[in-house]
Amino acid sequence: MKASQFLITTLKEAPSDAEIVSHKLMIRAGMIKKLGAGIYSYLPMGLRVIRKVEAIVREEMNRAGAVELTMPVVQPAELWQETGRFESNGPELLRIKDRHERDYIVQPTSEEVITDIARQEFRSYKQLPKNLYQIQTKFRDERRPRFGLMRSREFTMKDAYSFDRDLAGAKTSYRIMSDAYRRIFDRFGLRYRAVAADSGAIGGDVSEEFQVIAATGEDAIVFCPNSQYAANMEKAEALAPAGPRPEATQTMTKTATPGKSTCAEVAELLGLPLARTVKSLVLATDQLIERGEPGKTQVWLLLLRGDHDMNEIKVGKLSGLDAGYRFATLPEIEDHFGCQPGYLGPVGLKKPVKLVVDREVAVMGDWICGANESGYHITGVNWGRDLGEPDVVADIRNVVAGDASPDGQGLLAVERGIEVGHVFVLGTKYSKPMNATFLDVNGKPQFMEMGCYGIGITRLPAAAIEQNHDERGIIWPDAIAPFTVVLCPIGPDRSPDVKAAAERLYADLLVAGVDVILDDRGERPGAMFADWELIGVPHRVTIGERTLKEGQVEYQHRRDAQASKVPVEDVLALLRSKLVA
Repeated sequence: MKASQFLITTLKEAPSDAEIVSHKLMIRAGMIKKLGAGIYSYLPMGLRVIRKVEAIVREEMNRAGAVELTMPVVQPAELWQETGRFESNGPELLRIKDRHERDYIVQPTSEEVITDIARQEFRSYKQLPKNLYQIQTKFRDERRPRFGLMRSREFTMKDAYSFDRDLAGAKTSYRIMSDAYRRIFDRFGLRYRAVAADSGAIGGDVSEEFQVIAATGEDAIVFCPNSQYAANMEKAEALAPAGPRPEATQTMTKTATPGKSTCAEVAELLGLPLARTVKSLVLATDQLIERGEPGKTQVWLLLLRGDHDMNEIKVGKLSGLDAGYRFATLPEIEDHFGCQPGYLGPVGLKKPVKLVVDREVAVMGDWICGANESGYHITGVNWGRDLGEPDVVADIRNVVAGDASPDGQGLLAVERGIEVGHVFVLGTKYSKPMNATFLDVNGKPQFMEMGCYGIGITRLPAAAIEQNHDERGIIWPDAIAPFTVVLCPIGPDRSPDVKAAAERLYADLLVAGVDVILDDRGERPGAMFADWELIGVPHRVTIGERTLKEGQVEYQHRRDAQASKVPVEDVLALLRSKLVA
């Protein structure tokens, strides 16, 4: 490709609404153009990156035995009503009507459609296992789309779905896909971690996320440097402290803490470690009686150490809270505690509550909590002596760096990541409500066991940029760069030798199968170099009259501080060796 034939539209400044590095650089490098909130056109430079991502994904999916198809972007609501997701999904599900007032959705994912295909096509155990995938447009009506392609409303995703005879087969399909994902992300040339994850709204029991490591990542990744243990923050287990609960050494005392309503403020006032305090979180669950009328409300008190945070996913899996919970209202809190938030605690309640205690708090002694009286806290609180045992002891907190690793191989560390892939074992979450069955070896109908596997095709380039950039612009890994090599002739309009040498090298690289672009625009060297450093092409060869007279050209990798001279006859071999490496 020659630059004069291509569309190169670089900008010196990013628009004011671009918040993160990838958003700014993709717009400045002429890769995307905003059409509406969370909706972007992919310009030729950006589309080349996306096509390279797609090609790697497609090759490895095919290698793993998956078969490609395409499903409609617009899907009839009836299928989503079969699984209940038409009603249960929130406003992120874009619902539309056709001219006949029939309900449709714009697909955010395709479990329902693929299950409908499977129940019609897979009649016998002899047809299983099968894995079908697509690379297709998705739409999720984000409340606040932001960060460019990182959280857009319209995006491209690779979604695959496996169908098996039994759960053992589904787990085998899962492992095949998990291995394929590792090959995919290895080929992208990005630093990533595969972490144990919660399945969230999709459902299922076995799940991994693939996270690209980046300081700007929205997700916290927990890992053990001494082992293979890795999980996202939602899934990472906080182990119970070793050893028995200590004996009480202090008398329980009501202590004045005027105007100090947070654990940090109380700890500072009393000159004690924050880890000696206990925070109170009040939740509520609403039971429904017949005909959908409201029933009894249960209030729950959760206790966590003052320096720890509640993990909502873990809490949502506890018995009694797993059907859905909310934070209690101010009247509910005052009714049970006789006090406003900021001074709440488990001692001296007006009405009983369900008491859920984090593992750490369950073995604490002489701790501090609210006194259920404005301006007061209680010090020296101990289980058994001052209040009864909790109703539930469970892991309900986020882990922190320095916690013991669940595999016993050391201490946990935390880093930031961007989720770009997710694999699930779904089981029969979709096949049961949609009656997707096959006849087993005994001629009896059985529900298909399913798996689900996604990769954010258009999100991945943004994640790659967050990991690979500097003050000059993007630094693409070779595998997904829009062009692998750029040739920059200096003054070709003034020097026939420079122009001829550039054309010869360009032709040789094309014959060698190298993805090369020749910048024949006649730009000044400074402006030309700035464009390609911003765009992030990893390998640059500069052809100038002075060096050419010496029989040399200049080579510079995008990460190199300066260029190095290379004999003209050696540059092709050098580039080949660099690209192989």
